[in-house]
Amino acid sequence: MSFDDIIDRRDTHCLKWDMMEKLYDVPQDKGLAMWVADMDFRPPQVVLDAVQAQVDHGVMGYFGDDSAYRAAIQWWMQTRHGWSLEADHIFTTHGLVNGTALCVDTFTKPGDGVVVFTPVYHAFAKVIKANGRRVVECEMTQDNGRYEMDFDAYDAQMDGSERMVILCSPHNPGGRVWSRAELQAVAAFAKRHELIIVSDEIHHDLVMPGHTHIPMTAIEGIEDRLVMMTATTKTFNIAGSHAGNVIIADPDLRAKFAARMMALGLSPNSFGLFMATAAYSPEGATWVDELVGYLDGNRQLFDTAINAIPGLKSMPLDATYLSWVNFEDTGMTREEFTQRVEKDACIAVNHGPTFGKGGDSWLRFNIATPRARIIEATERLAAAFGDLQ
Repeated sequence: MSFDDIIDRRDTHCLKWDMMEKLYDVPQDKGLAMWVADMDFRPPQVVLDAVQAQVDHGVMGYFGDDSAYRAAIQWWMQTRHGWSLEADHIFTTHGLVNGTALCVDTFTKPGDGVVVFTPVYHAFAKVIKANGRRVVECEMTQDNGRYEMDFDAYDAQMDGSERMVILCSPHNPGGRVWSRAELQAVAAFAKRHELIIVSDEIHHDLVMPGHTHIPMTAIEGIEDRLVMMTATTKTFNIAGSHAGNVIIADPDLRAKFAARMMALGLSPNSFGLFMATAAYSPEGATWVDELVGYLDGNRQLFDTAINAIPGLKSMPLDATYLSWVNFEDTGMTREEFTQRVEKDACIAVNHGPTFGKGGDSWLRFNIATPRARIIEATERLAAAFGDLQ
């Protein structure tokens, strides 16, 4: 496919485009939607063909025999990430926000602390709080404009009530691909404080050239406390299928999670399984390689334009398609620079404070859109902050 194709998503019940006026007061007719983390691209043809085959058959019954689905996941993780896993370690949840909530519900108790490294994906805090647990925000530091984790400071924060740490790897919104040493430090921190590690690796396929994602499962000595989370949804732009995978090697943790799934009566929808099976294929892999190359071009274009505007600075992006832009050097209040982006440039973006401590001067921009829109967005931003130039 051509990633340059403009696909009009308005009036299709699309959260990203149809809700930006209601939520951000950015006019639907002339606004650019750069907030929700889905892409403005069609998924690979092999996925569309899988859906069409079900429509052509015409009977939408219960899904049975998921062996091909599990085998596809195993093949993908082995060939793309060097990760060998057992088929019966895989659970399918209603997306990974649901997966996160189930982990919090299963492995912690009301009042327990759940650690997150902020600023970080806003849904973590939402489901932690909704489950009656306490969000423990461990704010990251910056070194040459890149996020780092300060475990000496985090050790001092712990009071013994913490039971879980949720890691975003690669990191959203900062785009970091964590090194092996950093992952080992997370593992050591979890061991010191007796924490379950939930590693959300939904962006693991969207890694920029020159960087390599290391699955948390590659770190030795933590199998008894590790829960892995992956999905096709972010990689292939099929978030509406709401299918995510929680993968647990430890038998005790796996039994607890299975019991909770059973108690809640959870099972996946058939379309999500058909789409994931088709996506995790050689055809899907070729599409992802082309996609990442296109996203890298968008990244370079967007960063160059943003960093040319005085007072604006984008964080270097190792992975994801989410650009994290700092407006601190404009000298403006958060309300003022946000208004310029949303009212003057007519761009809907995610607000930094929703990502927790450390996000106040930031906005998150989704660059997974045709390049013409990236060019238009940067031109609008340059004009909106033109008085600083």
